[in-house]
Amino acid sequence: MADAAVATVSDTAVDEGLQNNPLLQDFYFPPFDVVDAKHVRPGIRALLKKLESDLDELERTVEPSWPKLVEPLEKMLDGLYIVWGIISHLKAVKDNSELRSAIEEVQPEKVKFLLRLGQSKPIYNGFKAIKESSNWHSLSEARKRIVENKIRDAILGGVALEDAKREEFNKIEQELERLSRRFGENVLDATKKYEKLISDKKEIEGLPATALGLAAQTAVSKGHESATAENGPWIITLDAPSFTAVMKHAQNRDLREEVYRAYVTLASSGNLDNTPIIDQILKLRLEKAKLLDYNNYAELSMAKKMATVDKAEELLEKLRKASWDPAVQDMEDLISFSKKQGALEANDFSHWDISFWSERLRESKYDINEEELRPYFSLPKVMDGLFSLVNKLFGIDIEPADGLTTVWNNDVKFYCIKDSSGSPIAYFYFDPYSRPSEKKGGAWMSEVVARSRVLSSNGTAPRLPIAHMVCNQTPPVGGKPSLMTFYEVKTVFHEFGHALQHMLTKQEEGLVAGLRGIEWDAVELPSQFMENWCYHRDTLMGIAKHYETGENLPEDVYLKLCAARTFRAGSLCLRQLRFASVDLELHTRYVPGGSESIDDVDQRVSRKMQVIPLLPEDRFLCSFSHIFSGGYAAGYYSYKVLSADAFSAFEDAGLEDSKAVKETGHKFRETILALGGGKDPLEVFVAFRGREPSPEPLLRHNGLLPLTSTA
Repeated sequence: MADAAVATVSDTAVDEGLQNNPLLQDFYFPPFDVVDAKHVRPGIRALLKKLESDLDELERTVEPSWPKLVEPLEKMLDGLYIVWGIISHLKAVKDNSELRSAIEEVQPEKVKFLLRLGQSKPIYNGFKAIKESSNWHSLSEARKRIVENKIRDAILGGVALEDAKREEFNKIEQELERLSRRFGENVLDATKKYEKLISDKKEIEGLPATALGLAAQTAVSKGHESATAENGPWIITLDAPSFTAVMKHAQNRDLREEVYRAYVTLASSGNLDNTPIIDQILKLRLEKAKLLDYNNYAELSMAKKMATVDKAEELLEKLRKASWDPAVQDMEDLISFSKKQGALEANDFSHWDISFWSERLRESKYDINEEELRPYFSLPKVMDGLFSLVNKLFGIDIEPADGLTTVWNNDVKFYCIKDSSGSPIAYFYFDPYSRPSEKKGGAWMSEVVARSRVLSSNGTAPRLPIAHMVCNQTPPVGGKPSLMTFYEVKTVFHEFGHALQHMLTKQEEGLVAGLRGIEWDAVELPSQFMENWCYHRDTLMGIAKHYETGENLPEDVYLKLCAARTFRAGSLCLRQLRFASVDLELHTRYVPGGSESIDDVDQRVSRKMQVIPLLPEDRFLCSFSHIFSGGYAAGYYSYKVLSADAFSAFEDAGLEDSKAVKETGHKFRETILALGGGKDPLEVFVAFRGREPSPEPLLRHNGLLPLTSTA
């Protein structure tokens, strides 16, 4: 009896714990402020238990109809996506060891459920029956896309595999999830681990005031309480604002070399070495592709994309040829310029000299000093200008809504988007600043919830979308607002382009609303498109106001910024092409465990992409999170072409003609932003542009026309 009593009490305690678990409450805006590592294990397990039961019921009662198959499936997936999204997001922006180990423990259970769902024969057969039914032709295009995507995804998810092969496939999927998570954790830990404490001011000569302020602020946070921007000590890290400042401005060549070498060997040694993880990921991806009857992982990846491997490689080679001669000229110009300045390194030019001398040449050629521009780009003004632009283009208003929900950090802002009638149509969180101790690097947008008719809270209006927008820019230092580089301004515009496609969707079928269901090589269109506006006079002048005096950016500086737009475009294009080409090579021709290592492949491919050969010890792949812990495997090439061509529609209409800009903006909103994954992206592009995409605008924007080269 005593044992039974204990069991009852503990069960009650568990139930009470679940009742109070914020992950299991009904909410519209996630309770980010109260979710903790201790909620993850019980919360996810209780949710999975319920979803298992829902799946049993769906399989038992399935009928090939929208209400009996697709709607319950959407609800099931949505429940998991939102809750898992909360804990994944917190891990990305507020990482700690307790949260890590909790996620690590329940992740296999989540993957196991998704595999079971993806390989459900009753559901797969239900979708096939819808496609073969007499009602097929009467379905909307969006519904047809959902059905076709689900059939394709089930096949790519192993539904047709026999028992032994399916078991092998599932083991591979579990292991790939684990390795991908581990890869990202190693990159974050290796970034956190590197600190360079400097006490002698001579060692950091050339670093601008903002960088010194940030380095002193970092030193204070690490226990050097008396650190100041003027007198130090200073701590340099590999976080983007710190690393970039050293590479561009530090006169101390030895410091640049040390920091550069640390950066390109990140997560490549000791217990944080990602090399064996990459080998294992590539090996498992190839095995997975072979199980599904593909020759390599790139072919499997392209099954969900617009391009084919051949088309992607053809595009990359066309861009490489256009970029090679200009990149060679760029390097000759740098070496020649450094020689004229009496630089000793001119005869021994290396990777840690490129950014430094590029910055000096840019200053000399265009009379632009990036650091002197910072006071004109304060974060509040940049956001005001961005919101003003999207109001003009898309007829929306964006208002602060900070009191409406809770956030995970005091720096996070919350906004509401309203249409022209003043009704809310979407919400988003914005987390702008770098926090090296807990937040992963880079910038990204992710969905919190998607627009959906089925998941309407009141049964009439669709549920409204919510997004995260996360950057890692320079935080406010010494009482000043965050003063941004022009690059950071472009990054904010880029991520907001992604967020707009998620938030301005008019698609009400949740499974293809916003970014869902869009082929991966089309998802960069709105983001890169938005970057183009940073060079548009009215937009830039609306943003660029001195944070103290309120004066506008001088006209001559604006013209210099535009002139500098194509500065070293060949070199910058080749850099992106290196990443895209190595990605494709590793996922098409690389043989895991063969005679060539991953670094051999990188060196070989890079010889065609780098004017100065890589360092023999370059291990950049060990921190290439996009393809080893992000979604870009065999898809990095997608950063090119479509966006420049979309922006050229505004150029054709006349950028100074506000009526034409508004009309073109409306068309962009009603096609690219509104249709989501409910229509083939090529058809969406043609609906907007009136023709298929062309690479010419990209080459023109980069100053890389005409296409002539000898490389």
